[in-house]
Amino acid sequence: MESGAGKHWTEEEVKALLSVWSEKNIRKQLHGTLRNKGIFIYIAKRLQELGVCRDWKQCRAKYKNLKYEYRMVKYAHNSGDVTKTMKFFHDLDAILRYEPVTQLAAEENSRCSATETQLNTSPTTENTQ
Repeated sequence: MESGAGKHWTEEEVKALLSVWSEKNIRKQLHGTLRNKGIFIYIAKRLQELGVCRDWKQCRAKYKNLKYEYRMVKYAHNSGDVTKTMKFFHDLDAILRYEPVTQLAAEENSRCSATETQLNTSPTTENTQ
């Protein structure tokens, strides 16, 4: 499956991204982390295992766009406008509704430095820790 920088994401590609994004360890690492290139490199590798050929920049851009669109629809719904919708709203709602509360700055800094090491381990190694 060949995908260039200007190519639109197919429904299957978005579903694959959402499935990886919905994993608890990915959600925890993405929440509140500003320097997240390593996380998106890991996500791109996981997507490749699922047959989706996207680089980390494309994954990050799609992540940001989906999150932005979700927030716009969520805001509209909270304001009483239920006509505004998006294709993967319910999937995103399940992922983003339970974002962890921001923790102490020291804890965040230690998580950021640990991110690089965690991403280099295989999922089976990570689950046993």
